Amino acid sequence: MHFFVDLISCVQVLHELMKSRKWAGLHVADSSCFHFRTRLLQRILADSCHELEDKVSDIRLEIDKIWQEELDWNETLIKRYVGREALWLHRRFLSLFWLRLLETGVRFSQHKSSIAANTISTFLDNELCLANSSSSIPDNDYEDFQAQAFHSTTYILWLTKQVPKSQRIKLGKNLRAGSLKTVLNVACPERCSLWDELIGYLEASDQGLEETA
Repeated sequence: MHFFVDLISCVQVLHELMKSRKWAGLHVADSSCFHFRTRLLQRILADSCHELEDKVSDIRLEIDKIWQEELDWNETLIKRYVGREALWLHRRFLSLFWLRLLETGVRFSQHKSSIAANTISTFLDNELCLANSSSSIPDNDYEDFQAQAFHSTTYILWLTKQVPKSQRIKLGKNLRAGSLKTVLNVACPERCSLWDELIGYLEASDQGLEETA
C-alpha cells in the first residue's frame, strides 16, 4: 500500500484521502485503514515542503484545511465509536503534525494564514475537553467505556510531552494528576504500579519546568 501511495499523483492522493474516508469510518477497528490515511497525509506534507518557501499562504491554507478536517472527523468517530484504539492512535499522528504546523504558522503569521488564529493554546483546550468527556466510566460492565477512558487518558499524558515548554507548564496545571491516576486505575487496575510511577514522573517533570521557567 505504501508503494501505491508513492506512485500516484498529488491529485490522486487527495482523491484517495476523500474516497477512503467512508471505508475507514465503517471499519474503525481496522488499524490498516488509518495507516493508509496516515501515509496519504504524509505524502501531502512531503509534496508541499519544497513549496512552502515560495507560496506560504496558498500551500499553508490548503494543508491547514486538510488537517483540521481530518482532526474534526477523527473526533466525531471517537465520540461515536467508543473505545476504539485505532482512532486514538490516528489522533496522536494528527496532533503531532498539527502542533508542528501550528508552530510553523506562528513564524509565518505575517502571511495571514488561518493558522495564526488557531493557536496551540486553543488546540490544547479542545484536546483537554475531548479527553475529559471521554474519561468518564459509567457504573456498568461495558468494557468499551473503560477502554475509551484508558485511551483518552494515555493520549493526554502523551500529548503533554509533545507540546512546547511554555505550553507544557500551562497544560500541566490544567491536568489533575490525581484524577488521571484514578481513571487509569479503574480502567486498567492490573497496571496500577505503572500508573503510580508515570503520574509521579509527570508531577516531578511539571515541577521542574516551573522552577526553571
